[in-house]
Amino acid sequence: MKVILPDQGVRVMEQGQGTVGDLLHEIGINPLEVIVSRNGKLVPEQAAIGGNDEIRIIRIAHGG
Repeated sequence: MKVILPDQGVRVMEQGQGTVGDLLHEIGINPLEVIVSRNGKLVPEQAAIGGNDEIRIIRIAHGG
């Protein structure tokens, strides 16, 4: 599974099936601060990921 991080770094992870939430926890990213796409489509924390998926983690910009 290819994971594109918010800083545009790329990690290739040999992970079995899991969820977006599991992945975010494993790499230490707060799910309240990001949105995640799987193969180009936005997905919720509960979405299953694995295999040849391309996961992009996008940091949410907020403030006033």
